[in-house]
Amino acid sequence: MAFTSCKQSETVDATQAVLDNIAARTSVRAYTSEPVPDEMVETLLRAAMAAPSAMNRQPWEFVVVNDRAVLDTLAGKLRYAKMLVQAPLAIVVCAETMITHRDGSQSENGLWEHDASAATQNILLAAKALGLGAVWTAASDSERASVVKEALNIPGTIMPLCVIPIGFPAEDPEPKDKWKPEKIHYNKW
Repeated sequence: MAFTSCKQSETVDATQAVLDNIAARTSVRAYTSEPVPDEMVETLLRAAMAAPSAMNRQPWEFVVVNDRAVLDTLAGKLRYAKMLVQAPLAIVVCAETMITHRDGSQSENGLWEHDASAATQNILLAAKALGLGAVWTAASDSERASVVKEALNIPGTIMPLCVIPIGFPAEDPEPKDKWKPEKIHYNKW
């Protein structure tokens, strides 16, 4: 019989909860009309800002959209984000594309998409943990970025990465088994 302390048992339970949440995350594209409480929105944003970023620059910026007219405008102009017509909320993940150095000079931030992607994944995982549904819809190509920037009045060097429709799920899709051992290579290809 194995003996574990309460602390060890709590650690095992917490670890399993995190891994289960990752495995259970799905892309939810249908939502109820129930609004997402402000406390949950803050939790999603706190999770996003806990993401790693290159040199801890944290270039991310977030636009929280809960205005029905704005959500509908985005849904009408973004062909892959039509589910925004149902969603009571969207978080647009953006990032500063320029780095301002200590001497005041600027250079391009070539890693902004990586940093914003980490923040996006944290939002998706936090949404699942909170019982919300969410889906990543891309917005970083020139066509979609210009639509999002115009609709949300996003300034100059800030670029949108994605629009995440969020709400209480009106569907319960099964998680996909994405495990493919043939995609793993050790030490060389």
